[in-house]
Amino acid sequence: MERLQASDLIYLAPELTLVISAIVISVLDLFLPKRVNRDLIGWLSLLGIIVSAGWVAMYSIPLINGDGAQLVSLGGSYRIDDFANVLKLIMLGGAALIIFMSIGTVKEREIPHRGEFYYLLLPALLGAMIMASSTEMITLYVGLELLSITTYILVAIRKSQAESSEGAFKYLVTGSIASAFILYGMSFLYGMTGTTQLGAIRQLLNDPQFYPLIYVSYILMIAGFAFKVAAAPFHTWAPDVYQGAATPVTAFLATISKAAGFAILFRVVYNAFYGLGTQTIHKDFFFILMLLAAIAMILGNFMALKEKNVKRLMAYSGVANAGYLLVPIMNDPYFAESSMHYSMFSEFVYYLIAYVLMNIGMFAAILIVTGETRSEEMSAFAGLYYRAPGRAIAIILIVLSLAGIPVTGGFFGKFYILFGTVQSQMYWLAAVMIITSVVSYYYYFSIIRQMFMRSSFQASELAKGIPLSAVLWICAILGVVIGIVPQWIIGYIDSIFQYGFDLFG
Repeated sequence: MERLQASDLIYLAPELTLVISAIVISVLDLFLPKRVNRDLIGWLSLLGIIVSAGWVAMYSIPLINGDGAQLVSLGGSYRIDDFANVLKLIMLGGAALIIFMSIGTVKEREIPHRGEFYYLLLPALLGAMIMASSTEMITLYVGLELLSITTYILVAIRKSQAESSEGAFKYLVTGSIASAFILYGMSFLYGMTGTTQLGAIRQLLNDPQFYPLIYVSYILMIAGFAFKVAAAPFHTWAPDVYQGAATPVTAFLATISKAAGFAILFRVVYNAFYGLGTQTIHKDFFFILMLLAAIAMILGNFMALKEKNVKRLMAYSGVANAGYLLVPIMNDPYFAESSMHYSMFSEFVYYLIAYVLMNIGMFAAILIVTGETRSEEMSAFAGLYYRAPGRAIAIILIVLSLAGIPVTGGFFGKFYILFGTVQSQMYWLAAVMIITSVVSYYYYFSIIRQMFMRSSFQASELAKGIPLSAVLWICAILGVVIGIVPQWIIGYIDSIFQYGFDLFG
């Protein structure tokens, strides 16, 4: 049996930084006098995330320069490779923006224990990072449950709001069922192979007698993962949870939690199931994902058309975007491993960056317009251009990226995914992408219509704060910048994936 080595701890420095930060900050919050502003806890949590991101960046340098392959830790169950590092940086950056926009904005009447809110984001982020690097089922499940349990608490942290308690209860029940599905599917894999290592599982499953149980395991696990990324028809928890949770928590669920869900999808699909069995089985597995993506795009966009609550609208938008993000997993599905190209990961990463920016920006906008009234209806945006033209322009840029209008990151993200889909000859799925994207224009542009074409009869005071406005503008500007130089960013991502690119280890 391999023992934990000192080198393992060095490789785990980003994760250990979050663990130490969470423990120290929680103890500090416990002993700080009540009169001390809990924004201090927010700043310390932000510092912990920045230090962790620095460690991840340091481990990324050898991979980018081609000086070494991926780093394997904890007996091969944890991999520090380019795929994990890129996703970790996206998740850490998104979490930093969420905490930053919350400082000075989240009030005690909204979240009674603000210190807990800030430092509970750290273990949730830790779970997401573990999911990005895990290549072994037990480690993967530990990360999944750490993220899930912490987010259950965060959703329920608005104790004074009935919607928060209702959303947390639904999230806990459905989330537990989804975890049970995943664990049950994993138990079939372990029963057939006698190992929990994903790479070894794929090598041991090529036995015809296992094929029926492989289908059962795959469907169970995909159903559980679909819940975690809020892909229809496993999305029913999302609208109530998004509406009930505090807006920064909703932003975390919509971005970081979803990114972690897709990280685990990539790991499991390509480590355990890719190239498995006959070509028929291979095609069946990817057809299930294609069908899931199409259903998510159709239901998400069409159900958003009737929504008047902006957070519920963003929930259905997230369902639709889960469908778009599923598509790159299926690009080039019929090629052998040796001819597999990293471009599909580049498409996925590019759109994920755009998705994180435009969603965090939109939730920052929701925090601004809800103001003192805390109204989350679409009417909260009424007349915003006449009250705060600068902020309105930033929100317009974010909405244009969400809708996928040219010269924004959202447009080129969808374009690259669509182009890859056509190259893979999945024409019907490409048609679904185009049609549903056009449908989404209606409910996205309804936000802009409110700002310009509706008078504000009950104008509430807008939320103030330099961090909140800064996050709004950062997301708006970066969303446009990555749309202006998409080829440079895609090329840079490709250059990263040229070294140590191996999900099959």
